[in-house]
Parts: sequence; structure tokens; C-alpha cells
Amino acid sequence: MTISDLTVDPTDAVSSETLLEFPDNRLLIDLCGEFDRNLAQIEQVLGVQIVRRGNQLAVMGEAAEKAAEVLEALYVRLEGGRSVEMADIEAEIRMGRSADDTGTRDGDQIEMFNAGVEIKTRKKTVEPRTQAQKDYVASLFKNELAFGIGPAGTGKTYLAVAVGVSLFITGKVDKIILSRPAVEAGERLGFLPGDMKDKVDPYMQPLYDALNDFLPGKQTAKLIEEKRIEIAPLAFMRGRTLSNAFVVLDEAQNATTMQMKMFLTRLGQGSRMVVTGDRSQVDLPRGVQSGLRDAETLIKGVKGVSFSYFTAKDVVRHPLVARIIEAYEAAEAKS
Repeated sequence: MTISDLTVDPTDAVSSETLLEFPDNRLLIDLCGEFDRNLAQIEQVLGVQIVRRGNQLAVMGEAAEKAAEVLEALYVRLEGGRSVEMADIEAEIRMGRSADDTGTRDGDQIEMFNAGVEIKTRKKTVEPRTQAQKDYVASLFKNELAFGIGPAGTGKTYLAVAVGVSLFITGKVDKIILSRPAVEAGERLGFLPGDMKDKVDPYMQPLYDALNDFLPGKQTAKLIEEKRIEIAPLAFMRGRTLSNAFVVLDEAQNATTMQMKMFLTRLGQGSRMVVTGDRSQVDLPRGVQSGLRDAETLIKGVKGVSFSYFTAKDVVRHPLVARIIEAYEAAEAKS
């Protein structure tokens, strides 16, 4: 059944119906989405029915009030010139439920979007979608060394690269340096043909992907050629002093204690560092301590250093990813 197929019996729906009126029909079309897919997503998640009547939307069901809040918040987003995508809808629904997880209350999402924490890059404007992400982005701008720790899909690296690009294009830093430990995730890739770059690039691909989201491809290639953007394994950082740069260490849970110390002591004048990692996905050999865990213990509380933590509630990939993470966390808690 599609939304256009739904019918409303006035005698049954009056008591449970919430009617919303939207003055701008053009924005209403964007709110509904192509073939009403945005409305269908809200219907599926919240278990409501939504019927369009001219410039009005009738919302029916036990969660009608909640669905109305989501629709109103998304409309305000469109009025502000921002788009509405499936991930935005999912985030809006989750933020309204997240009093225990992110500190927001039902209805706060409109105020949060109006307050606006936006990261401007060449290709797009990036907007944190949860309170934890908003606080994380604020810490990236405020602190010279920031840690982002939490499960996959929470935007730790993506937002860090976006901030780096924003600072770079506004002249706040002279270069961007993105690094990862070249640790195989349960596979052996050393036998692959090619030179060092060919062997290393697969490890770095997620960083290339993030950059390409924020900068035109030709510009990215030119900046890499000029070494104003560097993407390199962590081992290549040894002996360097990184000045006037925005430096990101991704997958930091796979850095050893000595590698982490080496990386953190590369910080030079005018630079900012971001360290991101997921403590549940350590690929180091058995018995080798993760440098991320040590850094948490040793430097938490040091002035100028911030730690931001994410949970499954902050996942901005497919909503199923959040449920998968929660299932693994529940299993670990029992063991």
C-alpha cells in the first residue's frame, strides 16, 4: 500500500488525527519526497498513516504527535535552505527519542537545527545530525587535540575531515594530513602486486572517499600532488614536526602505544590534531596494547585536549547498522 492509496474514515480518524498545514507548496513537495518516499519512511518507523490533502498533511496513529513534530522540524529545515534526505529523517526521529542518550528533549530538534552547526566545504555544507556530533564538531574547532571515540558509522572521521577542509579553504591551516595505521583487518594483503603506494592506498581509501565528498576531484588531485594534502600510513609520520596543519589519525585503536606517543608528539605550531577510533574493532596482534586505550588513560584531563564519545544512537549510516552495533554490545555485556 502506498500513501496515495490511503483513505481516512472521518468518523474513526477525528480523535486520533493531527492536521498540519504548510504554506509553501514547493517546500511541501520536497518534504514529501519523490513518490512520497519521505512520508513513507516516517510511516514505517513510527507506525502512523500520513495523507496529503492539498497543502495539508493529516497524520493518524498513536505516534501522530511525534510524527507531526518530525514533519514540522523537517519543514523548518527546508525553509532554511537545507535539503531533506533519508538520513536526515532518521536522525530527526532518533533525536526526538534521545533524552537519555544525547541530552535533547522531544521538540528540541527544531531549536538545534535553527542554532545550526554547519561546516562549509567546496562541494557541500555538512551538518552534525545528533547532539554528540554537534558537541564533537565544536570541540574540533576549540581544541588543539581532540579525540573522537565510538562505533563505526557515527561520523567521527567524516566530520573531522570536513572540519579540516573548512579550515584549509579559509586559510586557517596550510595543509591537511590524514593518516591511518596500516594494519590488516584479519587479512594478509602484503602479497598484492605493485609499489608501496599501490599496497598502502587500500588502507587509505576511506580517507580519499571523505575528501572527495568535500572537494572537487581535480582540486583534490592537484592538492595531493602539491603535498598540501597528504594521505599516508602512520609509520610515515615518524621524525616529522607537523606545523600549520590539520592532522587526522583515523582507526587509532590499531596504533600501538609507541606509535600513539610518536604521533601525538608531532604536533607543531598552528596545528590541530584529531584522533578517531573504535575500541571494539582492534586488529592488533594478540597481547599488543592499543595506543588509543593508553592515551585515554594518560592524557584525559590535560588542558587543550578533548574527548568526545559516541554510541549506537549516533550512527548516521543505515539504521540497521545501529541495531547491529547494539546487538554486539549486548552480547559483550553478557560475556
